Amino acid sequence: MKLFITILFAVSCMSLTGYSQSGQYDLVINNGRVMDPETMYDDIANVGIKDGRIAVITKNKISGKETIDAKGLVVAPGFIDTHYHAVDEFATKMALRDGVTTGMDLEAGAFNVKKWYDNKAKTGWQVNYGTVTGLSFVRMSVHDPEAGVRDAVVDFSNQGPFTAAAASDGTVGWSLTKSSIEQMNQILGIMDEDLRQGALGIGVSLAYMARGVQSYEMFSAQRVAANYGRLTSVHMRYHLQKDLPNEATISFDEIFSNAMLTDAPLLVAHNNDYGWWEIEEKLQLARGKGLNMWSEYYPYYGGSTFVSADFLRPDNWVDNFGYKYEETIYDPVDDKMLTNDTYAALVKKEPGRSVVVYMLYRKPWLPMWLTVPHMTLASDAMAGVGPDGKLLPWDADWSEYRGHPRTSGTRGASFRMAREQGVPLMFTISQASYWVAKHLGETGLKSMQERGRIQVGKVADITIFNPEKITDNSTFKVGEHGIPSTGIPYVIVNGVIVVKNSEVLPVKPGQAIRFPVEDKGRFEPIDKGVWIDKTTIAPNPDFHIDDTGAGVINKGKH
Repeated sequence: MKLFITILFAVSCMSLTGYSQSGQYDLVINNGRVMDPETMYDDIANVGIKDGRIAVITKNKISGKETIDAKGLVVAPGFIDTHYHAVDEFATKMALRDGVTTGMDLEAGAFNVKKWYDNKAKTGWQVNYGTVTGLSFVRMSVHDPEAGVRDAVVDFSNQGPFTAAAASDGTVGWSLTKSSIEQMNQILGIMDEDLRQGALGIGVSLAYMARGVQSYEMFSAQRVAANYGRLTSVHMRYHLQKDLPNEATISFDEIFSNAMLTDAPLLVAHNNDYGWWEIEEKLQLARGKGLNMWSEYYPYYGGSTFVSADFLRPDNWVDNFGYKYEETIYDPVDDKMLTNDTYAALVKKEPGRSVVVYMLYRKPWLPMWLTVPHMTLASDAMAGVGPDGKLLPWDADWSEYRGHPRTSGTRGASFRMAREQGVPLMFTISQASYWVAKHLGETGLKSMQERGRIQVGKVADITIFNPEKITDNSTFKVGEHGIPSTGIPYVIVNGVIVVKNSEVLPVKPGQAIRFPVEDKGRFEPIDKGVWIDKTTIAPNPDFHIDDTGAGVINKGKH
């Protein structure tokens, strides 16, 4: 099959050679090493772009209104990030320097998806953008009405005040409160409406709601997404646990069985805890059975989250896990490790502040993640905040950023490490782009079927980099959190140059990554009586046995 695709790709290139002689392209990329993972095409060629799409790939000389000389550089499909909390202008600018052309927050997501997309379209965006409906924000709208989420558009960039307001009455309902059937129907109905409006799926930060979200609510939420054939992206329930039963054996099995039984796609968000190897083995087996399931990683041993995350509470982090705040929790805004007292004070004062969590046991795993097929590269990029904890303006200096270096350095770090380890370049490009687009495209998302490839007719989202010099420069040291990656001189979004000679230009060619809006929702509320009638038999009913094993067909009435 690969050989057939490669031959077809070569023929398509040659078939447009005549046009390339006479046509004037909007943009031409000459002399680059063109690499396409789907077809395994890897050769020096010229690329012509017209009306935002790749019009030709040829050995012949071509000209255009604008030309890039890519001699010595790789011309690759633009990098796609599915764990992209960096939905603000400055963080997006950092991501562009790291080669990102599409950034989607498929974990935290957004509340009020329609208005979220409308707002992005009005302001314009530098990269392609997309979101899921976020269970945490939807639960907040139901369990913490005082937070004011219901009348707002909420995503990771502005969640801080809402998170603080939700905790102001002493009860963090979205995280800790178990839903009644009535509340569950409210939550699922809101998510269904977001899906009707084109959300890419549902995002579940389950680790932050481990004590509040019951297993049936999780199953029901995944079924809401499955009604549309869309994915569930999950930060799994037992995050950071290293004692059996751990994240791999319990958390993954919970969401996997739900996805399998509802025949729905599944994305395992940052698979970087104990037992990740078991999860990857199970995902490979699942894909072998035709299931659309994959995972993410980022190349750092330190994570990042907000300081009031439930799993960081003292009785869990200190008493249960045996960690010490002063050794594991770093506040990048104040540039210091937390203590028991400063942790408690910060949770009370600013529960939405992002902190860095060091997990040294991950260090030996980093080289392994670079070599796992279909384990995709996703940064978990954080918001672009400054020393005062507020979002930075687009033109702020890189040194002002306070946060995790993965926001600015994920791709640079992974490509550098892969180069040092001798990982084939085509493999790393697949992790950064193609496999992401492939799995999302298999959910029916047309815009991803047209990206993640360097092929004639595909959307011209392109990252041009030096394979010998691409590297990260950001560190955990204050003032260095946001230093851009180098070795990526050009980034093209929808045929428009956004990064030129390593400078981010003030242009906004990004497009919405979104499913078409549907006329009618698909959610059917949970009804205890209906469930009993469908699942059990009435006394002395008129029924016949369903020998498929799917249950009984009940013709009686309770």
